[in-house]
Amino acid sequence: MRNFISKSAEAIPPSGIRKFFDLALTMDDVISLGVGEPDFTTPWNVCEAGIYSIEQGTTSYTSNRGLQQLRDSLSEYLKIHYGLHYDADREMVITSGVSEALDIAIRAVIDPGDEALVTEPIYVSYAPCVTLAGGIPVPVPCHEKDQFRLMPDALMEKVSKSSKVLILNFPNNPTGAVMKRDDLKAIRDIVIDHDLLVISDEVYAELTYEGSHVAPATIDGLWERTITLNGFSKAYAMTGWRVGYLCAPESLCDAALKIHQYVMLCAPVMGQIAANSAIRNGEAEKDKMVTEYRVRRNLFVHDLNRIGLPCHVPEGAFYAFPSVKSTGLSDFEFAEQLLKEERVAVVPGSVFGDAAKDHLRCAYAVSRKDLKEAVNRIERFMSDHCA
Repeated sequence: MRNFISKSAEAIPPSGIRKFFDLALTMDDVISLGVGEPDFTTPWNVCEAGIYSIEQGTTSYTSNRGLQQLRDSLSEYLKIHYGLHYDADREMVITSGVSEALDIAIRAVIDPGDEALVTEPIYVSYAPCVTLAGGIPVPVPCHEKDQFRLMPDALMEKVSKSSKVLILNFPNNPTGAVMKRDDLKAIRDIVIDHDLLVISDEVYAELTYEGSHVAPATIDGLWERTITLNGFSKAYAMTGWRVGYLCAPESLCDAALKIHQYVMLCAPVMGQIAANSAIRNGEAEKDKMVTEYRVRRNLFVHDLNRIGLPCHVPEGAFYAFPSVKSTGLSDFEFAEQLLKEERVAVVPGSVFGDAAKDHLRCAYAVSRKDLKEAVNRIERFMSDHCA
């Protein structure tokens, strides 16, 4: 049957994150720091909006672009919070999660043979989506010495005549790195001079702990060449609702919309109604979650450094990214043995690209109690193996 499988599907690897998560599910007493999902439940007033829509029989298709009231709310929200100006009727599409938004954005602009510059470390789906679109993913390394931000010299080293797209994800999964305004200005001229399009996944924008999130599209000269992606999964604990959105200049938005029409039609209507309620009524609960994540980050990162796993302080998302280089174990060896012996699930950094080698992704989207116990187990593991 392998003869029937497309070359592009054959070429992409299975998710390295899911490998560890699936193994953890078969074991007892596991503290999972592996999957990037909030441990909070969706705020009740947001749930009520979705439930009420079902009770009222609102279960049909929406416009391909998405509910008008949600797009109107988003247009206002993005302008107030991030200084982003997108027309709700011409420059926005509601998608089934940010994953779909990323997929249709890439397919809307990549032709076979085009190169997409992909910052690393980065979430596991970016390069495969480029491959499935017929493009060539080109990793651009971001290093620990730079707090895993994208540096202009690293970008310049990878740009070629075939480069078409630069894919950014800041705040970053898996490192928690954040690009400041000066960082984005530093790469702007490269983007413009080499006629690149930016696809910016900003799903962790709300989880920015030091200062405010800066959207690339707010940098002078970048709005007209940026596709902005975002969603509700992380900030509002709505992973299962599957609502995201894509914003871009009209011609780019229309190209993505055509693909969306054929592969998805529209995001679930009850999810869109709940998402609108999150924007209108969910700020207080979101702020409570962000405050708690900040506390957990501070405690967890301090403890990782204390037990001998060097870790920079992540300024966004909900991941710590400690180095295991000093232990003498590879990131895969450390993660596999830690899970088997101490029942703590983490993700080896190498699954996020070569630039992530010798690190672990640890999601601190679990209770403080579980984080403390996880540290105790990791410390015990290190005393047995790394003395």
